[in-house]
Amino acid sequence: MSLHAFVDESRRNNTYLLAVALVPPGQLHKFRKALRCLLMPGQRELHCKKETPSRRKAIASRLVEEQVSVRLYKRSCDQGDEQARQTCVRRLVEDLLRVGAHRLVLDSRAQRDQHDLLTIRTSLGHVALSTNLVYEHCRASNEELLWIADFAAWCYGSGGEWRERVMPVIESIVDLD
Repeated sequence: MSLHAFVDESRRNNTYLLAVALVPPGQLHKFRKALRCLLMPGQRELHCKKETPSRRKAIASRLVEEQVSVRLYKRSCDQGDEQARQTCVRRLVEDLLRVGAHRLVLDSRAQRDQHDLLTIRTSLGHVALSTNLVYEHCRASNEELLWIADFAAWCYGSGGEWRERVMPVIESIVDLD
């Protein structure tokens, strides 16, 4: 199956979370439209941290209703955020190759995107030419499907009621410690 993967992060205390929303090509338009409908007038993107609690609840409920699918990758930040992230990215790429993913989109972190690109290229290694995986960084304001990963990571990382609200869309949690 050809999947598209949309990635965002969250850090909670000493835990780094990388969330990936997995979307089949036939669902891309449907999910984008559903997410755009949630924007407030003048709002360019959904970002969980910036939303009010009532809006977070409504958006999380919509993600569950739409039956989105998210994988979480967890790693401690004992050796720094960037090392934790790259460990998660490496495992994510391996998993995407196993399921035959076609496209990987990561939320841009400006100059730090270079770390991701190096990790992805290294992970692909000699199979880079034989895989169909294309990858890029985008700003969340330019790609609605990154919002799914943002909400899943934030809600899961917050724990309690927020974690409970988002658990129906979490298909797996990969603990890399």
